[in-house]
Amino acid sequence: MPVQIGQKPESDFFNPLGLLSDCHRRIERFLGVLVKISEKRNGAELPAVEQAALETALTYFRNSAPKHTSDEEDSLFPRLRASREAASALECLDKLEGDHQAAAKDHATADSLGTRWLAEGKLAAAPARELGQALTRLSSLYARHIAIEDAELFPLAAKVLPEADLAAVGREMADRRGIRK
Repeated sequence: MPVQIGQKPESDFFNPLGLLSDCHRRIERFLGVLVKISEKRNGAELPAVEQAALETALTYFRNSAPKHTSDEEDSLFPRLRASREAASALECLDKLEGDHQAAAKDHATADSLGTRWLAEGKLAAAPARELGQALTRLSSLYARHIAIEDAELFPLAAKVLPEADLAAVGREMADRRGIRK
């Protein structure tokens, strides 16, 4: 990812909580692209630049979002569940996992309809509306979900999880991406 002047540098696998939060910024950015194109074009033919943006955003959610979910559900959440200091967050963790399941359904809809849009050049009114509805649900879900994780859950994890656990989360995240840390 290119460096932008004035932008905070991205975290790395040695700071897995920061990296998860950085991923939230990418989720917001790519979801914003999908919403903007869907609202602006409403299924109509896309100019080449919007075709490329749509394809890039769909690819991001198809390939990277499942890894992010695994980072949380398979690496971070189990360690929080095992921590006595995080007992108050157990109900929150269940809710966040439910959000992941709901998001996966809407992402599948968006991916299917977005892929069809790219392949056929346009979408009929009903599928365009269905795409817009899925993206609206995702926008609402992520606004709440990301706020909870960034403001409450990740700070709690930083406070209660030992450095060894956080290091293991970072290693597992790197492994999911085939990166040697």
